[in-house]
Amino acid sequence: MSERTLRGKVAVVGVGESAYYRFGKSPDPEFRLVLQAVLAACRDAQMDPRDIDGFASYANDRAEATRLATALGVRQLRSATMQWGGGGGGCAAAVANGAAAIAGGLADCVVVYRGLAQGQYGRFGQAADTTTVSGDMAYQMPYGVLAPPQKFAMKVTRFMHDHGVRQEAMRAIALASQHHAQANPRAVRYGKPLSAEQYDDARWIVEPFRLFDCCMENDGAAALLLVPAERAKDFPNRPVYLLGAAGGAGWRAAASPHNGPQYASAGYATVAADLYRMACVGPADVGVVQCYENFTGGVAMALSEHGFFAPEEANAFLTFDNLIAPHGALPLNTSGGNLGECYVHGFELLVEAARQVRGTSTSQARRHDVALVIGGPMVSPASSLLFGSEAAR
Repeated sequence: MSERTLRGKVAVVGVGESAYYRFGKSPDPEFRLVLQAVLAACRDAQMDPRDIDGFASYANDRAEATRLATALGVRQLRSATMQWGGGGGGCAAAVANGAAAIAGGLADCVVVYRGLAQGQYGRFGQAADTTTVSGDMAYQMPYGVLAPPQKFAMKVTRFMHDHGVRQEAMRAIALASQHHAQANPRAVRYGKPLSAEQYDDARWIVEPFRLFDCCMENDGAAALLLVPAERAKDFPNRPVYLLGAAGGAGWRAAASPHNGPQYASAGYATVAADLYRMACVGPADVGVVQCYENFTGGVAMALSEHGFFAPEEANAFLTFDNLIAPHGALPLNTSGGNLGECYVHGFELLVEAARQVRGTSTSQARRHDVALVIGGPMVSPASSLLFGSEAAR
């Protein structure tokens, strides 16, 4: 194996979150939510926050590294990275960037984080007034395609049409996430179970997405602490090792938005291959998955592109019983994910994957030595990663 790898070189030793709120309900501003999450991760690791020397985030997080370092009393800031583009597609790449800084000797302790206070700054996916339009939106806005549900509905519809995927498969994804949220007191949807009848009766947002196919709008923050693998056992929690990470896009991913050569795609065909190659595992080794649900249809596409089933097998594989912990074939979004726990731009999925490997999830999967995180599908660049236990390392 080439030495140009992150496999087993970096470990997650602390995880932390702010409280999670419905859109506009946070009593604290976004920056304070991020500080709460970082400090919670430090408490979890029993680490002095002043020992952090690197920061990594994505999606233009507004909590800038130097300001965070000053607020935390960091002695020396050595690394600060921000993943470009792709919105929630960059969540795994942010961890990879932080891990690369450690593996390359640029930092010794990196906190990876994301904060999102939509009540303070406005709804993240809402179309805003603008006087100029450029990039892919120049091909969409003149025709009324203004918001993410409209844009991604067309890709998912094509995928469903091409492969005979039924609405029931998307319903199973939504029900599994909401089911797991009922076991998670942190979840915004805790105590609000969803039935198949409620899903079917919910209003259309844009076909094929009903209300419960779409991610929530929330205020919250979450963080992970990364250190070199050789230091992992100096901390109180069971170490969670980074087995592999990959990001990017396939050929002509930035072609005119609805004229790309791989149109009905989540964008993971090349990324998944790179991920498994670095991690030295395959789909059969993965015991639990946290997959970003901007919309349920993207989850179906992303799981298929990560090798869990052929697109034509989606209806048979994507059933409620297959997707729930502890004994489903592939427990999915076991904290509730973007649909049921909190929409922190997918970062809560990384925290949950670490908890699964530790064995401390509120919906623990039977097999949890290898946990996959898939970032936002149908965006570019996209990213995914694999966490593993000592045994998997």
